[in-house]
Amino acid sequence: MKGLILSGGKGTRLYPLTYTCAKQLVPVANKPVLFRVIEAIHEAGINDIGIVVGDTAAEIREAVGDGSRWGVEITYIKQEAPLGLAHAVKTAQEFLGDERFVMFLGDNVIQGGISRLISQFESSECNSQIVLTQVAHPQQYGVAVLKNGSIVKLVEKPRDPPSDLALVGIYMFDHNIFEAVNHIRPSWRNELEITDAIQYLVDRGYKVFPYVHTGWWIDTGAPGDMLDANRLVLDELEPQVEGYVDRDSKLIGKVTIQKGAEIISSIIRGPAIVGEGTRIVNSYIGPFTSIYHHVLVEKSEIEHSIVLEHSRIIDIPQRIESSLIGRNVEIVRSPLLPKAHKMTLGDNSRVGLL
Repeated sequence: MKGLILSGGKGTRLYPLTYTCAKQLVPVANKPVLFRVIEAIHEAGINDIGIVVGDTAAEIREAVGDGSRWGVEITYIKQEAPLGLAHAVKTAQEFLGDERFVMFLGDNVIQGGISRLISQFESSECNSQIVLTQVAHPQQYGVAVLKNGSIVKLVEKPRDPPSDLALVGIYMFDHNIFEAVNHIRPSWRNELEITDAIQYLVDRGYKVFPYVHTGWWIDTGAPGDMLDANRLVLDELEPQVEGYVDRDSKLIGKVTIQKGAEIISSIIRGPAIVGEGTRIVNSYIGPFTSIYHHVLVEKSEIEHSIVLEHSRIIDIPQRIESSLIGRNVEIVRSPLLPKAHKMTLGDNSRVGLL
């Protein structure tokens, strides 16, 4: 089998963070989501992986390289425009050939990996296998209707959802999917929908198996989803201390301190992770927080947040929580009077003051 990762798209729901960063490279528990997807495919025994890229192709290439660090071979496939998941399959047809493949959205995180799913599909006679899970807001996803364990109907982002079973961003296909993607027409969104392609297979009697996933799954396309994914992944990490923790500091619960990090006179309450070269001084890092590499946090408190690399948070009197803080951000308290909030914010920024 081959792997196909979709890593195009602009990540508009994560603006302003994704003005300068591909959404698939935003880290969850200090590891880019795209890297987690590559690892999941490799762990399932697939080493030949194509990555469909768009406007952020150069950044994706620089971060991922040739795949050798994971023991896989990466082929980059340029998609002319974000014209739908089925269009991405069409674009990748030359790479995929007649082999079975798994398609994985590059901004999705799923509990438990996909090894069992791949093994199940490889040993079956199914033409396709799709992963479904129950969601609270099915109108935001492609939705499947089942009858006696078989797929009857699929609808993309329905206004009046016929079920609460959403298509997780993981699909398995054989070569018959190319017949489907070459026969469907663009939707009202002017995209070739993968739901329409799967419906084509169902209507023509191809075997499409619905696998209902009961663990957690997160589409990290929005800030709240990113923080939820961070929380869930952190809770599964095994604690490890490779950096320096002085005698005046306390690590409570599941805490990971990566190489070169320094914890000085601070409390870290897990699950939490502190990245390489980061310094935490006279501060409190609360549960479900990821501090990426080469960050300085001094005389401040942070909880349930993600802080990206080379940022500085110094002498903040109130606790920062439920926040997604980008690269090279500086949050400091000025000693000068009169006291006021002074900010330089980019487009689509959001700030909550208490």
